Amino acid sequence: MATTTTSPSSSLTVLQSFDVFGADLDDHNERRERLIKASRDITNLSKKVIFLLHRLARGRADSKVDERTSYKQAAQQGYEKLREIQDLYAKLQPELESERFWRYQRQVSPGLQEYIEALSFAHYLDHGSLITFDEVQKTLMTPEGVEYFPLTLSDYLLGLSDLTGELMRFAISGIANKGGRKRATEVCAFVRRCKSDFEGMTPYIRELRKKQSVTTQSLEKIEDDDGALTEPSASGFFSTPAAYAIVVRSSEYDLPPEILEDIVAQSVSNYNSYSHETRGRRRDGLTGSDDEDEAM
Repeated sequence: MATTTTSPSSSLTVLQSFDVFGADLDDHNERRERLIKASRDITNLSKKVIFLLHRLARGRADSKVDERTSYKQAAQQGYEKLREIQDLYAKLQPELESERFWRYQRQVSPGLQEYIEALSFAHYLDHGSLITFDEVQKTLMTPEGVEYFPLTLSDYLLGLSDLTGELMRFAISGIANKGGRKRATEVCAFVRRCKSDFEGMTPYIRELRKKQSVTTQSLEKIEDDDGALTEPSASGFFSTPAAYAIVVRSSEYDLPPEILEDIVAQSVSNYNSYSHETRGRRRDGLTGSDDEDEAM
């Protein structure tokens, strides 16, 4: 019976091959972890930029400059903060060269979508329009025009879809300020157009349908403004949208814009006072129950 023998050189070659495979796997896992950490850092920085833009936009009511100039100034500060994220992407360029980007796209996408959301919000404050695909890609390039990595259509659309939620907060938070009703109307029309345009892409972009449902909820909140602007009903509950009530009253009494804005501000003040009183009664009621239980 013939026997086969393995030469020492062949065994060494097999072991060397496994060493190479092990090194490749270690390199893959380490790169993946670095990209996940970087994506989380980018997400956190993007959220901070969004909070900054909201804070600056709300603060424009006390500013002496006009609304458009104030929003542009807020956007410029947002752009400066976004450069920190762009610097992070520049450092990630070697990690995502050539085919590597497609291998690690799932690790890059969450932070990239959050970045696009923050960038598009700043762009909206600056220009009052939606940032284009090419404009986003230009922010992810070297000064020589070399892309850090290719921007995908799915990341672009999903990031823009998240923008509608921030626009809802932007519209509602300042509706009691001077000119807030007009701004809310403009934002409402803008979000409605976004929802309509994105609808045609839902069969082709994964997760876009789910985000479209969130966009629908944001649009309804802007239209109704429930919970932010409400008036007390006969039952004592705040359920009727004040925006709707204001439209009705303005048509009935032909009120000037200044008086309408006072009504909105008063509605917000009444709602806030009612909310604080209700929470206070609930706390007192809970405290009273605890005291009674202890006495028993």
